[in-house]
Amino acid sequence: MKIVAVEPLGISKSSYDLIKQEFLDAGHEFIMYHDRVEDTQVLAERAKDADVMIISNIPVSAELLKSLPKLKLLNIAFTGVDHVDIKACEELQITVCNAAGYSTVGVSELAVGLMLDVFRKITENDAKTRGQKTREGFLGREISGKTAGIIGTGAIGLRTAAILQAMGAEVIAYSRTKKEEAEDAGISYVGLEELLKKSDIVSLHLPYKQDTRYLISEDQLNLMKSSAILINTARGPIVDYHALASVLKEGKIAGAAVDVYEHEPPIPADQPLMDAPNTVMLPHIAYATEESMENRAVIVKENVLKWLEGNPQNLIYMAGA
Repeated sequence: MKIVAVEPLGISKSSYDLIKQEFLDAGHEFIMYHDRVEDTQVLAERAKDADVMIISNIPVSAELLKSLPKLKLLNIAFTGVDHVDIKACEELQITVCNAAGYSTVGVSELAVGLMLDVFRKITENDAKTRGQKTREGFLGREISGKTAGIIGTGAIGLRTAAILQAMGAEVIAYSRTKKEEAEDAGISYVGLEELLKKSDIVSLHLPYKQDTRYLISEDQLNLMKSSAILINTARGPIVDYHALASVLKEGKIAGAAVDVYEHEPPIPADQPLMDAPNTVMLPHIAYATEESMENRAVIVKENVLKWLEGNPQNLIYMAGA
């Protein structure tokens, strides 16, 4: 089998060498490119004759997939798959798997870090300090004693909830699928409207699908407390950012922090949150830790080996099923 990672996986050279050797020992060819390119023609050339293509969050179009007649497995080194034309994979009978769980710790820790940043205005006060200013009467807020609403109780949502509980917050949750482990941990499930009305912190942890697009729109934002904050480390299109910018400017909620957008950064200058007050914006870094990159590489490698054994894991679509 020819296995091609069309972009770097962000791992150390020693980890890369170990993975490459494991594939070689099993009789397979492994190539990894060390620069990220999104041009379809370049990607098609890199993956030419590949049986397995490894790619992260670069858009995968039907055009690209149709240019790879030998491709049998699309191994997505990412959790979300909304950047991939899954319908084309089904039509072309290409099995698809992802790297579920690789960044659970990284994303949940950043989500809580963003809550602290907005409550304590860490970024803003850093600029003040560098500008030789004082706190000028500033008072921050604490997570302890607050009600945190977690929307989506998958692995990341539950990990975020556990951290918040350890910090003294009461956690409530909204999810279409209730988890027994969440209830066992003292998390109460409520309706979306109730969560938005009760929460001091609303944190999003659900995948992007057609039915979650703009799940948080103007009507939902207007249900939130004026003292509440919104955190989005999930997917940009889950929130209507035009509406979010409006409620922030009108003082209807106290702040927001986002790491995800409609499209990958760089973010255009006219992005509605650019001039919104009390807002922290990051360039999609929640998953980007040394530890998560190493975890991802192991999962991606195991995805290939399990598929070759006829026991595929992390399946999004199974050809021939």
